Amino acid sequence: MKVFLTGGSGYIGKATISALIRHGHTVESLARNERAADTVSALGAVPVFGGLGDLAVLNAAATRAEAVVHLAQADTGQADLEAATAMLDGIGTGTYVHTGGTWVYGNTDGMADETAAWNPPPVVAWRQPVEQAVLRRAEQGGRPVVVQPGLLYGGENRLIDLFYTAPGKEAGAIPYIGDGANRWALVHIDDLAELYVAALKAKPGSVYVGVAGVNPTAKDVALAVSRSAGIDGKVESISLAQARERMGVVADAFALDQQMTPAKARTELGWTPAHTDPLTVLARR
Repeated sequence: MKVFLTGGSGYIGKATISALIRHGHTVESLARNERAADTVSALGAVPVFGGLGDLAVLNAAATRAEAVVHLAQADTGQADLEAATAMLDGIGTGTYVHTGGTWVYGNTDGMADETAAWNPPPVVAWRQPVEQAVLRRAEQGGRPVVVQPGLLYGGENRLIDLFYTAPGKEAGAIPYIGDGANRWALVHIDDLAELYVAALKAKPGSVYVGVAGVNPTAKDVALAVSRSAGIDGKVESISLAQARERMGVVADAFALDQQMTPAKARTELGWTPAHTDPLTVLARR
């Protein structure tokens, strides 16, 4: 299958291009500049020069494709919807896979799945109208699918590295918010990439949370990260107010207590996460 992908030079994108090609698909990837083009080319994708604001480029690339995977993060909800609309118009009856996130469910009060009510913190509140508009395309003969990744780890770790590892190494202790008993719904980057591949065969209008079903506490994650950072066991509790000062609005998302199950993706797509020991991975130096 010929797949057009946005965000190919990013953390999720690089893993997803590799997975798509490994499964026999051919990939065109949006590239904002020469550096991004070199990155996706090295992975085996054909670069398509442009950004998310280049709607004609997105539409034309989607028209050439048999499926679209939208991974890139737009600056605003409106920009994301405009990009999605351009690609949905282009792909027509082909599969369009849109990226959301599990944070939109807020605190889950135990184990939850895709049927949980939305209660997003402000940092991701913009996602709901975008995802609703995307999914409505199923009523018009389209094949929209939404993948909602949990908090990612593995490889570059991105958010965990940016907000926990790097500042924690500098301060001499990895932070956690409050008592750290809140749970994080984690997923390994390689497992998530496989979910995007599997989602190409999903039924129109489907939504899947991308989690491994292993939900360690934030304090346990901090302890694991402290080992990988070379400051074994050195962690510190900070208040939510302190976290907001250090991290900004994303602190409210890190403070969420989430436990989520991958049962729907396992049952409908045959997706079974291979990485189920995140603390060991996060503790590696």
